[in-house]
Amino acid sequence: MENKKEKTAPDVSVGADTEQPISKKPTSSISENGGNIKIFEELQREMQLRSDPSYLQIISMNELFDTQYRSKQPLIDGLLYPGTYIFAGSPKLGKSFLMAQLAYHVSTGTPLWNYTTRKGTVLYLALEDDYRRLQERLYRMFGTESTDNLYFSVSASQLGNGLDEQLARFVAEHKDTKLIIIDTLQKVREVGGDNYSYANDYQIMARLKSFADAHGLCLLLVHHTRKQNADDKFDMISGTSGLLGAADGAFLLQKEKRTGNAATLEVSGRDQQDQKLYLIRNTETLLWDLQKAETELWKEPPEPLLDEIAELVRKDNPYWEGSPTALVALINVDIQPHVITRKLNVLAGRLYTEHGILFRSERVHEGRKLRLWKDNTENA
Repeated sequence: MENKKEKTAPDVSVGADTEQPISKKPTSSISENGGNIKIFEELQREMQLRSDPSYLQIISMNELFDTQYRSKQPLIDGLLYPGTYIFAGSPKLGKSFLMAQLAYHVSTGTPLWNYTTRKGTVLYLALEDDYRRLQERLYRMFGTESTDNLYFSVSASQLGNGLDEQLARFVAEHKDTKLIIIDTLQKVREVGGDNYSYANDYQIMARLKSFADAHGLCLLLVHHTRKQNADDKFDMISGTSGLLGAADGAFLLQKEKRTGNAATLEVSGRDQQDQKLYLIRNTETLLWDLQKAETELWKEPPEPLLDEIAELVRKDNPYWEGSPTALVALINVDIQPHVITRKLNVLAGRLYTEHGILFRSERVHEGRKLRLWKDNTENA
């Protein structure tokens, strides 16, 4: 049973339901046992295939559309998503202040600038600071307005030498962790003579990405830029292109003048459009304020199917269950029953984000059953 407080659409199994009604007839019992044995033998064959080095795991287009995958709900709409991101800039530029700002807004769920933010637990590894400096910085930025799900550490182990276990333990103890900031990446890199090869950089990022993906959270890695300019500004990130190649995206903070308060924040990632934000730093609080964005965020076009579903699953009727044919008969959208299931598989994340409705599809003895319900209802 899904966790009703889960903030993303649930994973869905598309396999056939193997449960059969209990019968007093011996022949039915034998048939049922035979079916279970057949399923067990198929699983064994699948396991043997997977252990064969020549076996390539594939999926058909039909299976792809018949499967509902867990969607990535943004931490900050249009700005920060689950995955692994590099946050780069020159030394002493104000990166740590912006990291504290991001951490505070995610931990409190308050909007950052004009971006909607989703509340979650945050761990900030401020590895170039001490607790006294952190205390002074946070007081200057936010006063005494505090939060109980923003955590700090000024010391941590290195990758491959305890950090993996430390992060895994924190996440296990704080189930709602949405963001982990490592400030800086260099502080947790393994010591070795091959630190700056493409292969090593890619391996480090792939390792961190694997952790972030496994736990459905965002890892934000603070890093430095090199002094040389480049045609593509993201090529200024220190190290080889292996870092950015394995990451889900990057943020690049640059000041217009070293002694000035104006800066640009450029954003590039797999799950969001490229952006350029113009920021200015408040001289009293040292908070970064948004002046303007170079481009407006792209918005999803209207989807009549989702609006019809939202009308069907209202607060006074927060749960619906039935076949695809039954659902098609209830909505005012021209769509075939076999198509509606596939479309909802694809749009499940958007259905939850825009309307707070969860969707699940499963095979039963009579065919396919669909379930739609408002989050945090008793019926799920």
